[in-house]
Amino acid sequence: MQQKSPMLRLWELSSENHGGLIRAVISASVGVLCGMLPYFAAARIIIGLMNGNRESVFYVFWCIMAFAGYLLRSCLYALALSMSHKATFSTLKRIREQILAKLPRMPLGTVMDTSSGEMKQIIVDQVESMERPLAHLLPEMTSNIFGPVCIFIYLFILDWRMALLSLVSIPVGMAFMMAVMKNYGKQYEGSVKVTQAMNSTIVEYINGIEVIKAFNQGKNSYARFSDRVLANAAYFYNWMKSCQLPVSVSKAVAPTTMITILPAGWIMYQTGTLGMDIFLTTIILSLGIAGPLLAAMDFVDSLAKVGTTVDQIDSILNGKEQHHGMTPVHVDSTEIRAEHVSFGYHQDKEILHDISLTIPEGTMTAFVGPSGSGKSTIAKLIAGFWDVEQGRILLGGHDLKDIPLRQLYEQTAFVSQDNYLFDETVRENIRMGRPGATDREVEAVAKVAGCDEFIRRLENGYDTVVGGGGAHLSGGERQRIAIARAMLKNAPVVILDEATAYIDPENEAVIQRAVARLVKGKTVIVIAHRLSTITDADQIFVIEDGRIAAKGTHRELLESSKLYQEMWQAHIGAKDGDAA
Repeated sequence: MQQKSPMLRLWELSSENHGGLIRAVISASVGVLCGMLPYFAAARIIIGLMNGNRESVFYVFWCIMAFAGYLLRSCLYALALSMSHKATFSTLKRIREQILAKLPRMPLGTVMDTSSGEMKQIIVDQVESMERPLAHLLPEMTSNIFGPVCIFIYLFILDWRMALLSLVSIPVGMAFMMAVMKNYGKQYEGSVKVTQAMNSTIVEYINGIEVIKAFNQGKNSYARFSDRVLANAAYFYNWMKSCQLPVSVSKAVAPTTMITILPAGWIMYQTGTLGMDIFLTTIILSLGIAGPLLAAMDFVDSLAKVGTTVDQIDSILNGKEQHHGMTPVHVDSTEIRAEHVSFGYHQDKEILHDISLTIPEGTMTAFVGPSGSGKSTIAKLIAGFWDVEQGRILLGGHDLKDIPLRQLYEQTAFVSQDNYLFDETVRENIRMGRPGATDREVEAVAKVAGCDEFIRRLENGYDTVVGGGGAHLSGGERQRIAIARAMLKNAPVVILDEATAYIDPENEAVIQRAVARLVKGKTVIVIAHRLSTITDADQIFVIEDGRIAAKGTHRELLESSKLYQEMWQAHIGAKDGDAA
C-alpha cells in the first residue's frame, strides 16, 4: 500500500478542524491580495505624476486605497492567525487525547519498551511541533504563494516578457535553498533521535540520583549526562552551520528582481516595445513578488520536519492494539484456565512454553520460581496486559480476547513490586481503586491493609501529598498503599506480583492477614519470593525456564519438588540469618 504524504496525514489528523483552517487560508489569501493594493496605488500615483496629472482627488483616492489595503491586510492576517491557532490547538488537544486513549489499548510490552524520555518527546514536543505547520504553514505559506501568483498573472497580461523577467532571480535563490532542504528531513530525524537520547538520560539521571549518590557514582553518571547534552548541542550547531551559507545566499539573491527588470525593461522602453506605464507598474509590483515568496520559503523547513513528526505520532496512533471483543460478556465465574500457552515479548524469543493450568474460583494460587522464569509474565497475561498468540487463556469459560479490555480490567486488581503513586494525597491515591469511594471507605480499607497507623503519623495524615512516584514515602509504605488501593477496587480477581517485596518482617504478618481477607470470595494469584507468605495457598505452581516444573500445596511440594525444596531451604536460611 502506498504511504500517504506527511502533509496529507497531517490534514487527516486535523479532520475535525478543517473548517477553521480553510477559513484561515481564505482570510490570509484575501489579506495578501489586499496587501498588494499599496503597490498598485504607488504605481498609479507615479504614472499620474509622470503624465502631469494635477487632480488632487486622483491622488487622495489612491492614497486611501493604499491605506485601506494595508489596514485590511493587517486585520485579515490577524483574523487568519486567530482562526488557525484555535483550530490548531484544538487539533493538538485531540491528538494528545487520542494518544493517551491509545496507550491502554496497546500491549504493555510495547509501552514499556519505549523510554519515558522518548514518550515525553512524542506526546509533548513532537505534538507541539505540529503547531507551526498547522497554524502558520497552511494559512501563511498558502497565501504567500497565492498572492505572488496573482501578481504574476496580472503582469503576464500586461506584458509576458516583463512577467518572466520578474521571476529570474527567484528560482536562482530557491536553488540554494533546495540544496539545503535536500537532506533536511534526515537531519531533522537525526535531531529528534539525539534529543530523545538526551531526554532519556536526563530522566534516568534524575530518577537514579539516590543510587548515584549512595554509590558515589556522581562523576561517572554526570559525565554520561553531560556527554548526551553536549552531543545534542553539537548536532544542532553543526547542522545549522552547514545551512548558514546557502540560506544566506538564497535570501540575498531571491529578492533581486531589479537586476533583470531594470536593464531589460529600459532597453525595451528605448526601442519602443514597452510603454512607460507598464514599465513602472512592473518595477513596483515585482517588489511585491519576492517578499511573500521569501516568507513562504521560511516554512520549507517545517515541511521537511512534518514527515518525522507525523511518523513519530503514528508510531503510537497506528501501533499494534490488543484486539478484544466490544460487547460485554456475562462472567459468572472467576475460574482461570490457560491452555497450551506459549508467549514471548519479541517474536524471536519465547519465554513461556506450552503452559497449561487451572485456577479454581475463590482460591489462592501462588507462582514461585527462579528470577526470570516467567512467573510475572503468566500473571500479566492473565491480567490482560498482553494477548497470547499461541494457546488461549479463559476467565469464567470466556476467552480473554472475547472480553472487552475495560471489562477485563474491572475483573482484576494488579499489585506489582514496582507500584506507582501519583503526586496526589494518600487518600486520593487509595481512592483511585474506586473513584466513587467515600473517605470512610478509604480509611477503612487502609486499616485492613495495615497502613492506617503510619498514614496518621504523616504530617497531614490522609491529606499528605506523596510526591511524584510516591517519593515522600518509603518503599514499604508505597507498597501498602498500593495494596489498599487494590483492595478498595474489590475486583473478583486479585494478582499480587511480588507485592511484599518491600515489606519489612515486622509488617509481613499484617500483609498476610490482609491477603487472607482478600481470599474470601475472590480468586487470588500471588507471586512471592518470600515463600513463608504463601504456605497457606490452595495450590502452588513452580515455574522454571518458562515451564511448569511442579504443582501442589506447600507440604506436597516439599516432598515432591527438588527445586521447591532448595528454594524453601534458601528462604529459611535467609530468615535465620536475619534473625541472627
